[in-house]
Amino acid sequence: MSKSITSTTTMTTTIMITVTLLITFFIVYLFNQSFRGDIGDDGHRSVLVANLDAPMLRQFSAVQLHSVATEKGKEVKRSKRGGVEEGMARARAAIRKAVAWSSRNRSLTFKTDPTSFIYRNPRAFHQSYLEMERRLKVYVYDEGELPIVHDGPCKDIYTIEGRFIHEIERGEGRFRTRDPSCAHVYFMPFSVTRMVKYLYKPMSYNVTPLRQFVSDYVDVISTKYPFWNIAQGSDHFMLACHDWGPHASEGNPNLYKKSIRVLCNANSSEGFNPQKDVSLPEIHLYDGNISPKLLSIPPQTTPRPTLAFFAGGLHGPIRPILLEHWKGRDPHIQVHEYLPKGLDYYTLMLQSKFCLCPSGHEVASPRVVEAIYAECVPVILSKTYVLPFSDVLKWDAFSIQVDVEEIPRLKEILMAVSDEKYASLVKGVRAVRKHFILNKPAKRFDVFHMILHSVWLRRLNLKLR
Repeated sequence: MSKSITSTTTMTTTIMITVTLLITFFIVYLFNQSFRGDIGDDGHRSVLVANLDAPMLRQFSAVQLHSVATEKGKEVKRSKRGGVEEGMARARAAIRKAVAWSSRNRSLTFKTDPTSFIYRNPRAFHQSYLEMERRLKVYVYDEGELPIVHDGPCKDIYTIEGRFIHEIERGEGRFRTRDPSCAHVYFMPFSVTRMVKYLYKPMSYNVTPLRQFVSDYVDVISTKYPFWNIAQGSDHFMLACHDWGPHASEGNPNLYKKSIRVLCNANSSEGFNPQKDVSLPEIHLYDGNISPKLLSIPPQTTPRPTLAFFAGGLHGPIRPILLEHWKGRDPHIQVHEYLPKGLDYYTLMLQSKFCLCPSGHEVASPRVVEAIYAECVPVILSKTYVLPFSDVLKWDAFSIQVDVEEIPRLKEILMAVSDEKYASLVKGVRAVRKHFILNKPAKRFDVFHMILHSVWLRRLNLKLR
């Protein structure tokens, strides 16, 4: 009897030990599986902290906890980046749908929007703009010090540089994100105009210090953060209105070749690539504000006795041709190198039907925007200038482009514009004006938003791998 009891007790003990070992093994296995996690695309282990309860977490050392948090952060970042790309895919689909609709209903577009004729594809533009407002997030790098970074000129000929930086950094913050893993694009907020002022040696014509600054800046952000390296900077952008913006961008090969460069000097013969770069309008605000004369435009019925007007310095290859053929030659075409005493620049614009906009040393000219402000039809005289926002705007709906070789025939060409055509061009100028206004704070569809929209369009064409 005692032997039977002993045998039973031994068997029970053995079973209990076996079960305990199995349970222990199973718990250890589950724990290891939770801690090990899956292997991510970057070759690191990802850990879901939610899988670990409080007693387990208390058993970890500080180093282990830091490791768990780091791995969790990487997974969250990968998840956020996936969300960014998913949102971009939805935006592309919505825009394609808008394009398809407009191709089937071309006759309806003008009836619903009388200003639609200034756009290449009005419905696609408005859908893309709405998608930008809904989704676009810009990360602005904190790196860099004043006065070259986080600031720029807010008056005179390079006004747009400082105003854009101030708006994106200090404005209402609708588009700015503090979380770089949620960003669609990354902005490097340095000012090339300030580089020229503080780094360039006058009359040396040596732009190496500018290139070196840009090179160093990219080195800092690409070392400190992973985002530049993900796509070699192709989702990063810089903005420069100074003529030497393209030269400064040569400081980093990927910035020059792959990044989005928002430039006033949008010269297609000097490396400007409209597929990835953005043409920035040059806006000359002497004191930071639009001249009061251009804020109160005379009624449309007010006569404009002058056929065409230009006044400006004799520099660059095109202006000498213009002045040679038309300076002092015809009372209907007012061409001046320097305005005679008693004449006012903006008053003459307001009295002219057409405003001549020849390139100077570089392709861009502030006269294009000044003409639009004055409701004077711009006449573009340039060879390789990629016009601002030309990816969405139909420039021939509100301006005239004349080949440089045709400058001797300028009066003949302008006189051939019928009254009906001229009225349509003026209507286009009025419709497009809002896209070139610098507001403080920024307003929908103004130049700040148009710049962001151009960047957004380039990002839509980019799929990160």
